[in-house]
Amino acid sequence: MNESVVRRILPAELAVAVLTALLGVVAVVGAGMKVDLPWWALAAVALPTAGFAGWTGAQIGRRRGIRNEVLEPGETVVATYTVRPPYAEHAPPAAHEGPQYQLRVTTKSLEMWERSALLWRHPLSELRLIADGPRLRVHHGEHEVGTMLLERPDALHEIRHAARRYGAV
Repeated sequence: MNESVVRRILPAELAVAVLTALLGVVAVVGAGMKVDLPWWALAAVALPTAGFAGWTGAQIGRRRGIRNEVLEPGETVVATYTVRPPYAEHAPPAAHEGPQYQLRVTTKSLEMWERSALLWRHPLSELRLIADGPRLRVHHGEHEVGTMLLERPDALHEIRHAARRYGAV
């Protein structure tokens, strides 16, 4: 990544890291105070909590910053949906990694992400979204871009409704 991209991603990374660290420490200290733990025990638990929560928040913020780099001026994210892995033998991701595959609907496009890697992005006006039972089939022109099984069953209709509102067929 070049230096200008890193400079734009860093604020998102830091903001989420600070927020998650703060929330983690508040939760630990609050629980510790309820059971009357001494200050040194609270500090011993709060410091590692802040570190782990801050690190996890930095990873979340970094991923968010990378994803927002592909947005065009004036484009906003409508929603993000978790997509189940294509093969059953995939091991579930660790809790700090988040979902492996996500479909993101913006005001101008539909994007498929594998964590921080953009797999594809197509303008909504050029897409045709078809409900095939519990699966969403995405067509770009004459080609099928993907068939997805979404984590939430109701997400299929939400995606089609949002995409139609912004120009998909």
